Amino acid sequence: MTGWTSEELDRIGTAQELEVAPLRADGTLRQPVTIWVIREGDDLYVRSWRGRSGAWYRGVQERHQGHIRAGGVDKDVDLVAVDDEELNERIDAAYRAKYGRYGSSYVEPMTSGETRTTTLRLEPRAAKGAA
Repeated sequence: MTGWTSEELDRIGTAQELEVAPLRADGTLRQPVTIWVIREGDDLYVRSWRGRSGAWYRGVQERHQGHIRAGGVDKDVDLVAVDDEELNERIDAAYRAKYGRYGSSYVEPMTSGETRTTTLRLEPRAAKGAA
């Protein structure tokens, strides 16, 4: 796996929104959906505001791959499920810090209940044919 560059982390991590387009089983991209993105250390995370019933999240379950666009960065990614309570607590805090100005009606659902179970780490995917 190749990691994010410092510039990519900064640009995506400070972007207010991220577009994610899950990859279908046939290799085509679904329509992009705008969601929030969090940076925690050298990793980037997203969650489904609608929990497991969110269409984009259900789409990710086919291949766990997709394409993202944020902060001027376009990248193919793997979307890896996160099941770590301590990490989820740090991600909750990052959501509250970054998006708190939008009020609890948006932030609280992103940091509780089923939504927390949809936490995905974005990992850049190497281009085909890359070593």
